[in-house]
This record gives sequence, structure tokens and C-alpha cells, in this order.
Amino acid sequence: MIDHVRDLASVRDATERLLSAAAKWDSAAISEPSRLPGWTRGHVLAHLARNADALVNVLAGRPMYVSAEARDADIARDAPRPLGVQLDDVRESAGRFEAQAAVPADWSRTITMRNGVTDSASRVPFRRWVEVELHHVDLGVGYELEDLPEEFVQREITFLTARFAGNPDVPPTWITNGTHTWSTGRRGDAEVTVSGSAPDLVGWLAGRRDGSALTAEGGLLPALPPL
Repeated sequence: MIDHVRDLASVRDATERLLSAAAKWDSAAISEPSRLPGWTRGHVLAHLARNADALVNVLAGRPMYVSAEARDADIARDAPRPLGVQLDDVRESAGRFEAQAAVPADWSRTITMRNGVTDSASRVPFRRWVEVELHHVDLGVGYELEDLPEEFVQREITFLTARFAGNPDVPPTWITNGTHTWSTGRRGDAEVTVSGSAPDLVGWLAGRRDGSALTAEGGLLPALPPL
């Protein structure tokens, strides 16, 4: 069962880890490349801030973004700002998200994300946790997939394998870290088993690693569509 209160606490902890790490940068670091193609670290921080505000909209029953174009324009606009301004924005937008989450509401209700994706409101805090943790890794400042909380990694693998389940472009696949096993891909008997460490698996599923550290038995490592 999803515990949105516990997930909100995890979001708070992850945000503080990110802010504490970024506070040690020099002023030039904000304009250096992140691990995301075409994005500087400033783009990543700007996205995190605007994502928090977008999730406020979701919880309040409004469209997540005005449009895809407006989302991209806001990130491009905010990316070049000085480090201190960026960190204040991440902190303050996180506070707005936390305040909206504190408003009494039915957490079992259905909400709408980008591109018409629907989910339970109770999963929104976990979705925000995903944003903060993975984008902390994307900043390329020494926080790696191996540093992610174990609970988070297990849940993110479960979340992503469910996201690819039924996808006609992904063959029926078993995924295992030697302790847990998940299934994903289109319906049918799985012929391919992908094995590896939990960080390598979540990196591959989330598009952060190429899967070269994984082992595929019964066939080739499946090509995954972008998230």
C-alpha cells in the first residue's frame, strides 16, 4: 500500500540532500553540462523547481503544465540564473509542493499528469521523489545510482517495469537483481531474462545507463523506449 505521508518525508530528505550538495558549488558550476544531453546543471535545477509547481497544479486539480512549449520555455528561461537564485527557487517551490500536499484531500482520487496519464493522487509524492533522486544523479556531482536509498531503487524498478508492461515494442522480459524478480514488456511468455545489480537495473530502465553491465539470457538486451 502506498504511504503518501512517508513518501513526502522521503521527498523532503532527498531535497535537502540535493540542496546541501549544490550549496558547495562555485558560481561557475551552474553553467557546466549535466549528464542530460543539452542541459546544463542550471537546466536540471530549473526543471526541478518548475516540476514542483507543476505537481502543485496536479494536486489542486489544474493542468500540470499550460503546454509542452510553455514547460520547455520556462526551463530555458530559468536555467541561466545565478546559483543562489536557483537554490532558493528549488527550496521555495518544494515548500509550495509540501504546503499543497498538506491540504486535506482524498488521496485515493485520480489525478491527471502530462500527456493525459492518470494515476492515484497517493502516488504523486513518489513521483516527486523520483524527480529529485534521479535528477540529483543527473547533476553529475558525485551522487550516483549506487547512492540512492535501497527502498527507492526497489520501488522505482517496480514502477518502471509496470510502466513498460504491455508495451508492444518491448519483448516479454524477466528482470532480476538476484533477490527480486519483475516482469515487463508485451504479453507472452518471457524468453529473455535480464540480470544485474539493482542500481544498474534502475539506470537502464530510467535511461541513465546503457545496460552494458547487465546480462541478458535467452536473447538480446531489449531496447527500451524513452520515458
